[in-house]
Amino acid sequence: MFRKFLGASAVDTDTKWMFGMMAVGAGLGIVASLVLSIEALTLAKNPDAALSCSVNIVLNCATVAKDASSEVLGFPNSFIGMLTLPVMMTIAVAGFTGVKFPKWFMRAAFIGASLGLVFAGWMFYMSYVVIQALCPWCLLTDLSMLLIFFAMLRHNIKAGYTCLPKKAAKEAEKLVQQNYDRFALAVLIAVTLLLILVKYGEGLFV
Repeated sequence: MFRKFLGASAVDTDTKWMFGMMAVGAGLGIVASLVLSIEALTLAKNPDAALSCSVNIVLNCATVAKDASSEVLGFPNSFIGMLTLPVMMTIAVAGFTGVKFPKWFMRAAFIGASLGLVFAGWMFYMSYVVIQALCPWCLLTDLSMLLIFFAMLRHNIKAGYTCLPKKAAKEAEKLVQQNYDRFALAVLIAVTLLLILVKYGEGLFV
């Protein structure tokens, strides 16, 4: 009934790939947010508690969690993920089965994904530059947001759901058809890993 109400159609391979990647991203993010939420509560009870993801000086969730940036709104940032990522998972599963959401809805969802990516990028900057420690689960959340963002970007461009002028929209569609978006995603992941390895090197494994 849900699919009938929204309208559904046959799903091509690329659409399945897009929403499949989005589902993977949302799933990874939900798991990471759940673990981080549990560990935030653990630290609230005992600030000196040893967390499972505190591997060494570099990979240390406790160090990151104790910084003020981990509670931007006055509560653990992971709680935001627990609220928003299930929505992204629902969209991904529905889209994978052929459900067609209204244009305004997908535009709003893309804005949400964009804000999530910006926030994840800011948190990575804080960890990498300011705190000087990395949280493995936070890095998984960053990967999650990258997958969700690029999946929604590809979908909205192909579906014509962007707010770009007609000429720009056509150029964007050409780039997507040539898989430049996938290339950009791979480059971003590779650059991030390279930055981590260059800065911390052997410290990651000590």
